[in-house]
Amino acid sequence: MSDEAACHVREMTVSHERAQAPARILSICCLFPNPLHPGQGLFVQRRLQHLAEIAEVRVIAPFAIVQYGNPGAKKIRLGEQNCPVRTQVGGVSVLHPRWFYPPLSGSLTALWLALRLLPLLTHLRKEFPFAVIDTHFGHPEGIAGALLSGALKIPFTMTLRGNEPKHSRSRMERFWMAWALRRASRVFTVSGRLREFAIALGADVGRVHVIPNGIDASVFYPRDRMACRLKHGLALDRPLIVSAGALVERKGHHRIMQALASFSTAGAKPVLVVAGGRGPEGEYETQLRNLASSLGSADSVRFLGPVDAETVAEVMSAADVFCLASTNEGWPNVVHEALACGTPVVATDVGAVPDMLAGGRYGVIIPVNDPMALQRGLEEALQQRWDRQAIADWGQARGWRQVASEVLEQMQAVLRENQEFESCTVG
Repeated sequence: MSDEAACHVREMTVSHERAQAPARILSICCLFPNPLHPGQGLFVQRRLQHLAEIAEVRVIAPFAIVQYGNPGAKKIRLGEQNCPVRTQVGGVSVLHPRWFYPPLSGSLTALWLALRLLPLLTHLRKEFPFAVIDTHFGHPEGIAGALLSGALKIPFTMTLRGNEPKHSRSRMERFWMAWALRRASRVFTVSGRLREFAIALGADVGRVHVIPNGIDASVFYPRDRMACRLKHGLALDRPLIVSAGALVERKGHHRIMQALASFSTAGAKPVLVVAGGRGPEGEYETQLRNLASSLGSADSVRFLGPVDAETVAEVMSAADVFCLASTNEGWPNVVHEALACGTPVVATDVGAVPDMLAGGRYGVIIPVNDPMALQRGLEEALQQRWDRQAIADWGQARGWRQVASEVLEQMQAVLRENQEFESCTVG
């Protein structure tokens, strides 16, 4: 065999071994569960947990030394310093490096994050030679990912999850997100609307892929409604509406309370159950409780506080209707979870809701910030006869394993493209 032929065989062997080797992925996300905040970013954790079953994954979940709890930095709270630096979440190794950014940094927040992570990633690369940087959210992680990608000469991907249109209202943040999107090897979006947003900012059409979130069907499935009501002490003889999510203004729990206060449906007054605790956008529970009292609805509104997924599934199964009155979402997981439990949904026209409630068989879509439409939507949903099994079948049709498989397929395509580019460059 000639030297040229032998060299070709070796190149083919190396290429084959690279193709067979598990992809090494380093994922960066500031919103990820940790021992102090186990309920945050669960949708990111679920995807990465299942991705780790078919690839090698490490996670960097930066922990801010100072956290600016409310919009506009009206309230500052020190970050909890007793969060461990290294944890294991769902079998995935997670690092929580401390980092700092000044208040009102805007687009510069991403620069602060990249500067903090660059030495860490340089060191980690020796121990874990990752081949792609996977970022979640366009700001600040996506912009930081683009900066780190350029510094380390490693391709990166960006997942848009719903907060990006809000950040794009700032001219500088929009500029830097657009800059990062044009450099991403792949852009994953959880909805068609976010795909259009990414393309409008300059992302390559061929590199933008819609990969919605999945569902854990072993937790979210239809249960006996009356048994669930008995277990949680919920009224057996009154309509039950459930709302779930962080107790922040954006989620719209207060809008549901106001709609129920002027309900015109004949018969027993519905009960509203709100599942959720404090969110990263500030404290809003006091306002919600005060509103319930001022509306004279204290006996018709029950706050469960933060609860585990099993309890959420049971309460959703107990409900006649699930309601989301949010003003901004990407892929609202609570809607997906309610559908998987066989519960019809009334939701505002945000994010992927039109895709999730397509055809009118699974719920009612209403305009954002329209009190009368919300009231009519709830009344309509409570009066309608729903095929709850069909709703559950629709909600359970997409699992996290499928999500992970779709992500890995694109990650592997990125690695092949990068190898081909390197080969052409060397040649």
